[in-house]
Amino acid sequence: MTTDDLGSGTDAEPVDLLSKELAADLHAGYARLRERSPVLTASVMGGPPMCLVTRYSDVRSVLVDPRFRSDPASVPDGQDVRGAIMSTLNIPDDLVDYLAQNILSTDGADHTRLRRLVARGFTARRVARLRSRIEEITARLLDELAATGADGGPVDLVEGLCYPLPITVICELVGIPVEDRPGWQQRGRTLSSMNPDGLSTALREVVEHVHELIARRRAAPADDMITELIQAQEDDGDRLSDREMVTMVIALVIAGHDTTAQLLASSVQALLEHPGQLAPLIEHSGGWTEAVQELMRMRGPVFGQVRYPTTDVEVGGTVLRAGKPVMPGLLCANTDPREFDRADELDLRREIGPVERHLTFGKGAHYCLGAPLVTDELEIALRALFTRFPRLSLAEPGVEREMRPGSSRIVGLSVHLPEVKR
Repeated sequence: MTTDDLGSGTDAEPVDLLSKELAADLHAGYARLRERSPVLTASVMGGPPMCLVTRYSDVRSVLVDPRFRSDPASVPDGQDVRGAIMSTLNIPDDLVDYLAQNILSTDGADHTRLRRLVARGFTARRVARLRSRIEEITARLLDELAATGADGGPVDLVEGLCYPLPITVICELVGIPVEDRPGWQQRGRTLSSMNPDGLSTALREVVEHVHELIARRRAAPADDMITELIQAQEDDGDRLSDREMVTMVIALVIAGHDTTAQLLASSVQALLEHPGQLAPLIEHSGGWTEAVQELMRMRGPVFGQVRYPTTDVEVGGTVLRAGKPVMPGLLCANTDPREFDRADELDLRREIGPVERHLTFGKGAHYCLGAPLVTDELEIALRALFTRFPRLSLAEPGVEREMRPGSSRIVGLSVHLPEVKR
């Protein structure tokens, strides 16, 4: 199949990926899209139409195929969708590059250079050291939750655990001072909301703050990623600009805490909705590795990132035109019955095998560098939470959601914490 424009042409009316109708029931919505066609026409925030790839094998092939690039400028006639999005979000011209030009949107040698620099912060030694810190931070947060709920009243896990844990961990890794972390958490929520109100102000504050932190670390180095990036900048080899450094820090902190917080909140909800599967995990304190992989498959927080083919490529029986935007649908793929038995069912004992099958962290050159850290955070937090509070239960009003474009975000998770266990 082919058309003169996108190459999909399977539906006359593009699917709005940020519609409230889709966000209201994501799994059912993704299933409908996936079964309608392996490739659909879609749109985001009024931008140019793109091809949405919906099925596991096709999505995976797009992610690992070097003919698909992340930077439209590196593709002849690349049709950039970011301009329309930045306009819709009212991002001033001088701030656009801080969102649009980062490690996620580079390819080839530039991507390898930036990835190698960031990888210094995710060495096996540092991640192992962070694991003990995650355990300490989690224990402290659970102590505070226990104190708050000591009178039997409900506590909010979103405010007490799901957001404080990842923002503390990623800020320690990067080098954000303790006193600045609450502001980063608030600005991070604003930036991830895709709500034009206040977004540009929050972005400008974050940019200015990171420039200030870089200046501080030049004067007084510390054991953190900002210092390592400064040292790399001064080396003869992998040089990077201050703007690249700022965008890298922003991408790491914002993406590293908001998505993890939502994944943790959604995972707690899923476990409480499946008490029969949760009980063996609590009783035997084992099986959490498999459970976490399954939760990431079912509750992944990232839909996907646009790619651009360098040449005409056939995917799912459709020829995707060179330079036209393509969205590999990670969440659609993760519940594809062609790849997973009982794909729409949560099975915490699902065999994960030696290779990670879900696509929550992507595949190929842009596979998420922070995947081991996120996995550790989720496993440590969930194990500790349900060991300490084995009879944790939802309180009223339970799960509070906020409808945002393309997502239904958990903004409150009210629970009771009976039978505190130490």
